[in-house]
Amino acid sequence: MKKLTALIVMALTGLSGCAGGEVSDSMDMSPGQPTVGSSTDLRSFEGARAGQSEMGIQSLGYQLIRTQGLTAYWFNPATGACAEIVTADGRYSSVRMLPAEDC
Repeated sequence: MKKLTALIVMALTGLSGCAGGEVSDSMDMSPGQPTVGSSTDLRSFEGARAGQSEMGIQSLGYQLIRTQGLTAYWFNPATGACAEIVTADGRYSSVRMLPAEDC
């Protein structure tokens, strides 16, 4: 029993270092913000389900500018970022960041 108690105490002591209380910029968990992507780069949405990701893209400040078939062009007026997103089989199969003038 003493060994088990000592093992539990050591495990909890080791885990306590993981809860530093600081949130890094890359892991900002602000309410309303998706956990992937940023206002300047949407490439992390590649492979995501299209229907579920659209609101996340909009919450990052992007606006749908135009579509051509299964290709959508999203623009963020606050940052000047432009993304070309191709959908296949209900997922974002390709996400490329483009110059603002391409939107």
